[in-house]
Amino acid sequence: MTTFPSSRNDALCRLSNFIPKAGRNYAKFRNYDRGAGAHHDVSCLSPYIRRRIVSEKEVLKATLSHHSLSGAQKFVQEIFWRTYWKGWLEMRPTVWTLYQEDVGKLANQLATQSGFRQAWEVACLGQTGIECFDAWARELTTTGYLHNHARMWFASIWIFTLKLPWQLGADFFLRHLFDGDPASNTLSWRWVAGLQTNGKTYLARSANISKYTSNRFKPTMLAGEGLPLKEPVTHERCFVPANINQDNWAKSLLLLHEEDVDLSEVLGKFPNTRGAFRISRLHRLTPFEMSDQLTDFVEAVMANAEARWISSIGSIEIIGSVNEIIIAAHDLGVEQIVTPYAPSGPVKSFLSQLAKKSKSEGLKIISVISEYDRLCWPKATHGFFRFKENIPNFLSRLGL
Repeated sequence: MTTFPSSRNDALCRLSNFIPKAGRNYAKFRNYDRGAGAHHDVSCLSPYIRRRIVSEKEVLKATLSHHSLSGAQKFVQEIFWRTYWKGWLEMRPTVWTLYQEDVGKLANQLATQSGFRQAWEVACLGQTGIECFDAWARELTTTGYLHNHARMWFASIWIFTLKLPWQLGADFFLRHLFDGDPASNTLSWRWVAGLQTNGKTYLARSANISKYTSNRFKPTMLAGEGLPLKEPVTHERCFVPANINQDNWAKSLLLLHEEDVDLSEVLGKFPNTRGAFRISRLHRLTPFEMSDQLTDFVEAVMANAEARWISSIGSIEIIGSVNEIIIAAHDLGVEQIVTPYAPSGPVKSFLSQLAKKSKSEGLKIISVISEYDRLCWPKATHGFFRFKENIPNFLSRLGL
């Protein structure tokens, strides 16, 4: 049974209940993995923030209405970590492209190499004999969630102890995590492997695991070293995207997707909406089967979003292909298709295909980047520690 009800009301209730603990308590206990169903020292808001069931700005506003910035510094920084990852990947999209290509190649190898496949299956099923790792694998597949510290340990054991490709570990997470997204998931695995911060790996150690699981686990079979992985390419940095060519009063078709269900900025800027559709590209995150509970969670999130916005845009029909969207736009007599901006991932790829087709059909695609992302992403040029220096300015410009 999922521990993450999908509605916005549930998310707001969880936020309200956590806020009193977002200061000193969070800073002191946030690294402790208490086990499935007992993660009371962290917010567990990430599945809601990931799809903007609640927005980062809402979470930050609630936090800073109860705590000073210095008092809630660790929690505020944690909110901005996900923002940083997304901005970093938006400026280096070839990282995601290469990752997808690698997973595809590894999927072919799994189909032809029985020993490799068996090792991979043993890890995914939590049958390695490494008690902590196996417990985390089961918790992930059962609940759709893992504590952040456990994710780091799990990734390290996967890469350095089990000697499995990091890309398949990242894929395993994406198939199950309710909060998994291409940026934070891919880049976090790369960081553990030594690819994100060149030459620096994260090595899971028994003493650290014992301490922060309150002695639930005392692993003895972990790798003693973790040599950084290497890749043969350099990912050049490009410009962060911007809102351009907007005609706020043109007749518009609204296109929803699972990357961002907050339409408050979109509807405020494009009042002449004639209809709404939604696409689903969740299955394109992986060449393997997506977990049923994650699929069900996302479907429930989208149904809740439709109920939230129905008074403004009417019912929302699921639509499958680029051509179907073009036909629907012509039938409605609209001039442009408006959608919340989708960061790197399968939705963005779909929207790129739609943009090419729409141009030849005399339609514009308007991807609306939120105020929050426009402000923060351009600063994700280097490491997080340089990025976090901008947090007071971010908060000031957001009116917080």
